[in-house]
Amino acid sequence: MTEKKVKKIEYYYATGTNKTSTATIRLFSGKGETLINNKSLSSYASSKEMMNSILDKPFILTGTKDNFYFSAKTKGGGYVSQLKAISLAISRALSKINDEYKKTLAQYNLLRRDPRMVERKKYYKVKSRKAPQYSKR
Repeated sequence: MTEKKVKKIEYYYATGTNKTSTATIRLFSGKGETLINNKSLSSYASSKEMMNSILDKPFILTGTKDNFYFSAKTKGGGYVSQLKAISLAISRALSKINDEYKKTLAQYNLLRRDPRMVERKKYYKVKSRKAPQYSKR
C-alpha cells in the first residue's frame, strides 16, 4: 500500500451576514484564485467596480491586498447583500490574524453587521405600511 501525503493548508474561517444573506469564507495566505460559490471572481461579478470597492476595502485598509486569497460560499439575499456579507466575513477573518488589523477595521465599522432588515407585511396592508387605495364611493 502506498500512502498519500495530503498537503495541509492553513486557513482562517469566518462568517458574515447582511440582511438575509450569509457568507462563510476560508481566508488563505499567499497567492491563489479567489472563488465565490465555486466560480471565479470575474464570472461571479457583474459590476467589477462595485465588487472591487466592497471586497477589497478590508484588504486595502490593512495593507494586505496581495497577501491573501479566499474561498466563499454565499446564500440568500441579493447580489450586493452577498458581497457585503463576504466583506464582513473577510474583516472578521483578518481580525483573527492580527490585533492591529482589528483596530483598523473597527475604526471604519467593517466589523459591525448592518442591522437594517425588511419590515414584515401586516394584514390588511399591501406591504408593511402601504395601505390599499381608498375609494369614497
